[in-house]
Amino acid sequence: MSPGRFPATMPAVVFDGRLKLITDHPVPVTPPGWALIRTLVAGICRTDLEIIAGYMGFNGILGHEFVGEVQACDQPDWIGRRVTGEINAACGQCRMCREGLERHCPERSVLGILNLDGCMAGYCLLPIANLHPIPAGMHTDRAVFIEPFSAACEILDQVPLKGTEKIAVLGDGRLGILCAWVLASVVDNVTLVGRHHAKLQAARWRSLETTTRLLDAAGADLVVEATGKPQGMLDAMAVCRPRGTIVLKSTLASQGELNLAPVVINEITVIGSRCGLFKTGIARLQQFPDIPLERLITAKYPLEKAQAAFERAHSSEALKILLEIR
Repeated sequence: MSPGRFPATMPAVVFDGRLKLITDHPVPVTPPGWALIRTLVAGICRTDLEIIAGYMGFNGILGHEFVGEVQACDQPDWIGRRVTGEINAACGQCRMCREGLERHCPERSVLGILNLDGCMAGYCLLPIANLHPIPAGMHTDRAVFIEPFSAACEILDQVPLKGTEKIAVLGDGRLGILCAWVLASVVDNVTLVGRHHAKLQAARWRSLETTTRLLDAAGADLVVEATGKPQGMLDAMAVCRPRGTIVLKSTLASQGELNLAPVVINEITVIGSRCGLFKTGIARLQQFPDIPLERLITAKYPLEKAQAAFERAHSSEALKILLEIR
């Protein structure tokens, strides 16, 4: 990167025990094999809100859902391309990395979550190997969902489905709705259980059923817990059939007390589910262009109004809040 080509400082949303906007944070230097990306749009997700509550003990620039343009790297073909990126920066050498499970590398850093500054800033850094070009014609507001949508697609890689299952997704937040849409693309009998009529209305797509009654989901073969609440696991155990499967998606700063006896008594399989492969998410978005991601955008805020954006993201009516960084 040639001297003076980029500004020396940038605005950044930082958490260091409290949330604040810094207007003169240093622009990071680009290491070999990494890319400097000018952020265009970043999304606020539940994990960001949990970090503010103490999850992971993270301090630094927040954010891991983004679309940006590559500004500098040692592979010129990437310069100027609109991209998003896998959030786990792995070592590339360990057993997990050799098996294609870089997102479980014990030495990894994670964008905006673990030992790596995030994307809610003028610029961010990621390894070139993590980058994915945004398909031509895909709007930036749609592309910013690639990270959480890919996380929803991870369920399909973890749980083989025949298409005849009864599936319940608990939680009508953005991730719960994304999981419900992904599952409804392969299974007809999927019910989304939530508490907010407006969110459930926004979630309507194809054969997906929605309800505010937990009992409507009773006897489910597969339950996806995406409530973001400690009560979610209790509800999941209550509606999962014996020898069924629960997929846990919520990441919480505090789980509270939890009695797992029903897991043993009913011989329930419990699967933790986190990041998914972006190539899978991008391919499924192209396969199902009618998935109505744009319905999930509650509001857009400029970066300088990040404080107000986070307050809005905390509100019960909000789905996805975007920060525009132009």
